[in-house]
Amino acid sequence: MVAINVSEEKHPSATWLSKLTGATGPLVGLLALCVFLSLSTDAFLSLRNGLNILDQITVLGIMAVGMTFVILIGGIDLSVGSVLALAMMVMGWTANIAGLPLVAGIAVALVASAVSGLIVGLLVTLFRVPAFIATLAMMSAARGVANMITDGQQIVGFPDWFMMLAIDRHFGVLTATVFLMLAVVAVAWVFLHFRSEGRMLYAVGGNPEVARLAGINVQLVTIAVYVASAVLAGLAGIVLAARLDSVQPSSGFGYELDTIAAVVIGGTSLSGGSGGIGGTLIGVLIIGVLRNGLNLLNVSPFLQQVIIGIVIVLAVGAETIRRRRA
Repeated sequence: MVAINVSEEKHPSATWLSKLTGATGPLVGLLALCVFLSLSTDAFLSLRNGLNILDQITVLGIMAVGMTFVILIGGIDLSVGSVLALAMMVMGWTANIAGLPLVAGIAVALVASAVSGLIVGLLVTLFRVPAFIATLAMMSAARGVANMITDGQQIVGFPDWFMMLAIDRHFGVLTATVFLMLAVVAVAWVFLHFRSEGRMLYAVGGNPEVARLAGINVQLVTIAVYVASAVLAGLAGIVLAARLDSVQPSSGFGYELDTIAAVVIGGTSLSGGSGGIGGTLIGVLIIGVLRNGLNLLNVSPFLQQVIIGIVIVLAVGAETIRRRRA
């Protein structure tokens, strides 16, 4: 049996101080951004705007959890935006056209998402297709199927209780969709830090061959991770449908870039084996706060894309410097 040597920086069971240090950079950046926007606009620092930011990041936050798993094993998933659209259209068709209950439509949508992830996982493991190519192909295929379901037409109108999930604020503060995002983040954090299966992700991302020699089924872990990423993308699509009270096949276009950006900004290494959910949550908040603040400052949407691109480059550069020093 070969022991897996994972440094304290990478190991999910490291001390609380090392965990906090791993997210210090993104956290400092988030606080600095909040201070700057608070001084730049009076509308930013308010409870109403803070709750609005939380509502806006629910979809990205759920998707980013799945992407964190993928990047931790050294993979990439470019299909999450299209899988999100596929899940939305499957749910809409099942409930509004086939006439089944909406709960059944949600279940079918999640199954369709899982199948998409399973196909990607099998392509990567059994057929040795690079993850970039496999997920790129799924991105195109899932988007195509989403358009085929209703010939590119949107579906509108769902039960009132479904729309209220994204509107009604429980305890006068948070919506059910925000609670769902926080629950997904909490479960993922516990899984990575206190479950042996979570530690396997770090081992596979650190060195797949050593992980295999240590008795870890690398192929099974890889498949499970891509299925989880797809299911969470489908769940995010259901949340988005609740917010919009409609579904359309063009939904989720470009979301894969924001999702990867949130994970990278949060400190998860693109080479795998290092990072975590805490940093990803901070990365999601950075993107949400940045977009919200730029909107309050009336910055052009085109310039916003440039600014977010610069932030991604700076985050990756900072991560590279930190790894070299370590």
